[in-house]
Amino acid sequence: MRRILALLAALALACGLTACGRTATQSDPSQSIQEEQSGGEIPSSTQSAPPGAATPDESEPPADGEPKVLVAYFSATGSTEGIARHLQTVLAAGLYQIVPEDPYTSDDLNYSNDDCRANQEQNDPDARPAISEDAENMEDYDVVFLGYPIWWGQAPKIIYTFLERYDFDGVTIVPFCTSGSSGIGGSLEDLQALAPNARWLDGQRFSGGASESDVASWVEGLELLPGADEGT
Repeated sequence: MRRILALLAALALACGLTACGRTATQSDPSQSIQEEQSGGEIPSSTQSAPPGAATPDESEPPADGEPKVLVAYFSATGSTEGIARHLQTVLAAGLYQIVPEDPYTSDDLNYSNDDCRANQEQNDPDARPAISEDAENMEDYDVVFLGYPIWWGQAPKIIYTFLERYDFDGVTIVPFCTSGSSGIGGSLEDLQALAPNARWLDGQRFSGGASESDVASWVEGLELLPGADEGT
């Protein structure tokens, strides 16, 4: 935990240095919506995280000089929610669930049906599914860990809605995704274009069953400042 706090303190410096700059195409069908559903995850109807910022008993206020961190995520079947909750615990961060105004049904996520809602959205470059509730006090956060499942090699279009809704200039965005095999890299270019003045880290792919220790190891290994390994 001491290592993580030290990394967050370093990140605060990076955020300060960048503050002056503060605001899909289909791939292989094997990289599909099914990947989030492949690990025995809980269905979306049982998800318990409310929309909006984390409740006071789930997050701790940052100490003076430390960046304020939010974990924002969309999870259709529960995989990404599990990783987001691990991050919330490891980072003592706020938590915001990106909840669609029109919830996805199992038929909506039937990737084998070309006419299902998710496939139609992924094929429409202008699709922006509505979000049910705004995140609270988004302007207060210095760092946003942004989580989503991989759908057809890309982030779901509701993530585009989220990025277009707020001003991320000067904010550090750390993406993470869940999938059975697809990496996160293919989804990043389009997302980065929606928040070009944010400081984007490379991010990480997790399987749906990744443990809290797996997530903590990733956080501890983040190179939050150039040259950090050399002590600069």
